[in-house]
Amino acid sequence: MHKNRSELVAEVAAKAETSHVAVNSVLNALFEVFETSLARGEKIVIPGWLAVERTDRAARTGRNPQTGETLHIAAGHSAKLTAGSRLKAAVAKK
Repeated sequence: MHKNRSELVAEVAAKAETSHVAVNSVLNALFEVFETSLARGEKIVIPGWLAVERTDRAARTGRNPQTGETLHIAAGHSAKLTAGSRLKAAVAKK
């Protein structure tokens, strides 16, 4: 089971007693801040909940599984999310 964005927006709007438009606007702004901060290499930490940071991947040699041919994979970046203590505790509840 999963919750999509519109379901999340509806639930947050109900709990915060505000409009869907307001929640959607806040989510858009939050994700924009995540995007620009991570692009600059900044780490975002929300104590107890999560940490998000950009990681660097070194260049490496890979192999085409169909032909066995080796190929060069360029260096790149990825995002790493780490769960905080409150999030881990929430997941551990039965």
